Amino acid sequence: MSEPTDERADERGVREVKSAARTVDLLELLAARGDRPARLQELADELHVPRSSMYALLQTLISRGWVRTDTTGSLYGIGIRALLTGTSYLDSDPRVRVVRPYLDEASDALGETIHMGRLDGTDVAYLATRESHEYLRTISRVGRRLPAHAGALGKALLAERPDDFLPEPPYARLTPKTHTTRESLLTDLAATRARGYSVDREEGVPGIVGFGFALRYDAPAQDAISCSVPVARLSASHEEQIIAVMREIRAKAEAAAPGGSAGAPSWR
Repeated sequence: MSEPTDERADERGVREVKSAARTVDLLELLAARGDRPARLQELADELHVPRSSMYALLQTLISRGWVRTDTTGSLYGIGIRALLTGTSYLDSDPRVRVVRPYLDEASDALGETIHMGRLDGTDVAYLATRESHEYLRTISRVGRRLPAHAGALGKALLAERPDDFLPEPPYARLTPKTHTTRESLLTDLAATRARGYSVDREEGVPGIVGFGFALRYDAPAQDAISCSVPVARLSASHEEQIIAVMREIRAKAEAAAPGGSAGAPSWR
């Protein structure tokens, strides 16, 4: 029995190619699992795809390097081609190229962890990180995602948007201090707009405070930068220093951001 075509058209009337959509869904699922490889049946069940079709798709992607499998051929994970493509995205993005030197400048001035992130739906994707001189993470955050409501980067970007942009609650609780209701998040975003930057006090990671600054070279802002510092090392004077330095870094990055120069693509 053949599978239904099940083609769908988007708002422009362009039909979605089912095989391409299925491939993307599979790669995103494997990427989201991180270090938890999946079995064939798990993937077939999660994506509602016949086992035989999923097996054929996996074998095709393995041969192209997009998926990897263990020595038994029973476990599947994201492949090295995903890393190469992600690196190409970062290397080719004009905003990232402009902001990177200012992340270095902030890191040198503050000695703390500095991030650049971009809003992707209701999440923030980390595009660049400069690790603290005092506290080094064992795993790079670049390429990872965090719900926008639960961190300094995301809240800085949500505050640039109308309140009706927020998805319906409840919101995922990452720590005991994460906002999980619309009311508490809206109160926080109002304070963010008033002061001009966001503050994340252990809402995304226990023991870490973050300060987020939207980069307003786009309207509404798509990118933001942040400084993260352990609670134990955050004095009132250090907090003042972080805010002053990050405000200066934001102004420099916004001033240096590329405009719509002739011949350059305007990505959406």
